[in-house]
Amino acid sequence: MTENTVSNAVAVRDNGPGAMVEAYSADLATVMPSHVRPETFVRLAVGVLRRDRKLTEAAQNNPAALMGALMDAAQLGLTPGTEQFYLVPRKVKGRLEIQGIRGYQGEIELIYRAGAVSSVIVEVVRGSDGFRYAPGRDERPEHDIDWDAEDRGPLRLVYAYAVMKDGATSKVVVLNRAQVMQAKAMSQGSDTPYSPWQKHEEAMWMKTAAHRLTKWVPTSAEYMREQLRAHAEVAAEVRPAVVAPTPQPVTTVDHDDDEGPIDAEFVDDEPAAGWPPAAQPGTGARA
Repeated sequence: MTENTVSNAVAVRDNGPGAMVEAYSADLATVMPSHVRPETFVRLAVGVLRRDRKLTEAAQNNPAALMGALMDAAQLGLTPGTEQFYLVPRKVKGRLEIQGIRGYQGEIELIYRAGAVSSVIVEVVRGSDGFRYAPGRDERPEHDIDWDAEDRGPLRLVYAYAVMKDGATSKVVVLNRAQVMQAKAMSQGSDTPYSPWQKHEEAMWMKTAAHRLTKWVPTSAEYMREQLRAHAEVAAEVRPAVVAPTPQPVTTVDHDDDEGPIDAEFVDDEPAAGWPPAAQPGTGARA
């Protein structure tokens, strides 16, 4: 976002954060993926700001932080104020400001959008659940849940994996409580009362596992472009070769100053990668 956009956002601050977002809908639209409808994105963002008094206060305190968070959500094509992309207030130098945090549904959405997987499974394992998984022996975890139990116990593990479109199983990510707590400690503002770690702990466990899974599966439309390029290259290789006409004999005259034939080298230049790169973009069924 340009300095001019930030200064203009400050200028419309007195009209409220909703008016601020509407005023800069064109800026947001310029960075959105083609599948996102700008008017829908703006309407949902305005709605969540107007429903939450703390978010309204945080947006008025720092319009640039609000617009920065919304720009991040827009670039990823994720819905702000949902479990795809949280908008949360946090204290900075004693004043509330808005922070954008990608949620577990957002991580899963980016995986699906790449087009390489048929399903993504992300689940938490609680104290009374049965869980078995041995890497190298088991293709997928076995997770037994007593759905009649009133209390399945505390969060114990979380796991995530994807089923690729060819039926293969991706790497299975399994994290225990200590590993999740390490991730939480690295999350800015996770100990504040406004953090999704405090309000949506199970969802943040799932987000942590889903985020780790993104290291092992495609999460970008670049994957689809590479597939199309590969198909085009294969198609070019199997095209019938063009048969050159049989050369006819020609009469040549020798001269002492004639030069021999000049060897020519044909170079097939590789086109530069395009810009911008595509956006990187749950539980058994698609979230």
